[in-house]
Amino acid sequence: MKKLLLILTALAVLAGVLTYSTLWASAGPAKGPHSIIVEEGSSLGSVAGQLAKRGIVPGSAGTYKMMARVFGSGDPIQAGEFEIPDGASGAKVLDILQHGQPVQRLVTIPEGMPSIMVWERLMREKLLTGNIPVPEEGSVLPNSYSFKRGETRAAVLKRMRDAMTKELDALWAKRQPHSVVNNKREAIILASVVEKETGKPSERRMVAGVYSNRVRIGMKLDADPTVIYPITKGKPLGRRILRSELNADNGYNTYARPGLPAGPIANPGKESIAAVLNPAPTKALYFVADGTGGHVFADTLQQHNANVQKWYAIRRARGEM
Repeated sequence: MKKLLLILTALAVLAGVLTYSTLWASAGPAKGPHSIIVEEGSSLGSVAGQLAKRGIVPGSAGTYKMMARVFGSGDPIQAGEFEIPDGASGAKVLDILQHGQPVQRLVTIPEGMPSIMVWERLMREKLLTGNIPVPEEGSVLPNSYSFKRGETRAAVLKRMRDAMTKELDALWAKRQPHSVVNNKREAIILASVVEKETGKPSERRMVAGVYSNRVRIGMKLDADPTVIYPITKGKPLGRRILRSELNADNGYNTYARPGLPAGPIANPGKESIAAVLNPAPTKALYFVADGTGGHVFADTLQQHNANVQKWYAIRRARGEM
């Protein structure tokens, strides 16, 4: 009799194992794909309810936790957003949460993007929530920032600002004696002008050197982007600058008075900030476009005027004048 009971018990256990192993290998009832967010510090127990409720895994939350303990590995689950493909078994779901790659969502801020456009980019991102004011110009470090679905725009913007503060502190510590900026705000202001004046990375220190020379001798910077900023807040002007705009004395226009503009005209990248803190040693006071996307530099006005005529000839050949 005891032997029979042992046999029946063994058969029942085997049947249970077979039943649950079949269930473990089965997909949940809801058609996928599914997106699931696992918060930092979550355990499988806290996530199982979400999985079962949404039909991502078969059975109840309790059943899934029990199957995971019996059939799954003991590895912890990761925090992040995960994509669960259609037809994924309970075993596959656990493996994705434990070892899969979380979904990487990025918002990218290019070097030289003005704050009004940073604000527009964050407000357009539909997976973010909440409202934010337009950030202070020059307060955001251009880079690519990851975010989670449903995260607040304020939280993402804070990371951008914190990154600028950290990067500026690190770069300021390496400031060279021949830099003309006296504080971190001046560094951001001049770096924003350098950023808008050249899109060629190899030129940044040279452009910074020219502007540093002008600041040092009290010469006007004559930077076109500083004329445009008060008109568009840094967005493209879309036309030629008017004579009245070149003459406007509004605190930003560096054709109207010497020295730095009243504030940053964009969010400069770390390379432009580094350039104004360690500008190229040069005697150049002028530069003009060379037709290749870069600039040609000159020490004297006579040299510069000759370079300007060459640039005009290039533009005439292109039909731009």
